[in-house]
Amino acid sequence: MKPIKTLLASLALGATLYGASAQAADNGYVGIAMPTKSSARWISDGESMVKQFEEAGYKTDLQYAEDDIPNQLAQIENMIVKGVDALVIAAIDGTTLSNALENANAAGVKVIAYDRLIRGSKYVDYYATFDNFKVGVQQATTLVEGMKKNGDGPYNVELFGGSPDDNNAYFFYDGAMSVLQPLIDSGDIVIPSGQTGMDTVGTLRWDGAVAQARMDNLLSAHYTDKRIDGVLSPYDGLSIGILSSLKGVGYGSGDMPMPIVSGQDAELPSVKSILAGEQYSTIFKDTRELARVAVSMVDAVLQGGEPEINDTSTYDNGMKVVPSYLLEPIPVDESNWERVLVDSGYYNADQLK
Repeated sequence: MKPIKTLLASLALGATLYGASAQAADNGYVGIAMPTKSSARWISDGESMVKQFEEAGYKTDLQYAEDDIPNQLAQIENMIVKGVDALVIAAIDGTTLSNALENANAAGVKVIAYDRLIRGSKYVDYYATFDNFKVGVQQATTLVEGMKKNGDGPYNVELFGGSPDDNNAYFFYDGAMSVLQPLIDSGDIVIPSGQTGMDTVGTLRWDGAVAQARMDNLLSAHYTDKRIDGVLSPYDGLSIGILSSLKGVGYGSGDMPMPIVSGQDAELPSVKSILAGEQYSTIFKDTRELARVAVSMVDAVLQGGEPEINDTSTYDNGMKVVPSYLLEPIPVDESNWERVLVDSGYYNADQLK
């Protein structure tokens, strides 16, 4: 049996810890709706936000919908019922949330769109993302630079787009085409399949298996008598599928050098692929910084202030131009991966072995 003094001290300590815990969540309650755990970057985003919100004194509810739209809608509605003060939403389909956000507004809930613009609703308060047009410019620039290292053109290239239900996919594609279209017009780049435009090259749900199957079809239909020099891929998960298809017909071995393949998100499999001389490049978007921006936006609006924004013209969601904060993306290849990814602490060296 504990001595009375020890028991009282334990009770006092427990009360102190409880008080600290209760105080830690006093600033508010934030719902975080992420699309899927199938991509490592969304796991990183969610974990970073929970950590930073809790450090700032907020209670959080983090949910992943596994790319199921009704599931995400149900999760958001449930968060509203549970009494969240703010929602941070990375939408699976940015066109499906209008009713949910109307309910959020009626309940006084502030809404931050996270990296994917929510369309068709006037109840999106702010948007935290990267400069997505610039991401596309960087992808195409690294693609062209890589092909030039391998020799003179004209270059045979195929184009892949992101998911047509993700507003960002159009910014990536348009940014890339601002670089590639003049080269296509001049004949320096040839698209042997003739397939261009997001309605043709989009990849629903950013699915790597869909990209791999399409690459298989492109190779068998258009490359039996020629080599492919480059592939515009807007996301690492697609790049890995595209590379699997290319390796399946002999690229990367013998006298068939691997084509230049771009990417995005600096996911571990793709960084390892870059180190192995397969994928050429990726675009790093520091999710820790994006989480920081989202947390600061929520903190500002819930504390009665104005969040920092740096763009008031780019992101029209069909109902309003959403005030936004755009972060800078960073191209990564074999020349700078260590400085950008390891020295910054995003990965440690053991993860890349």
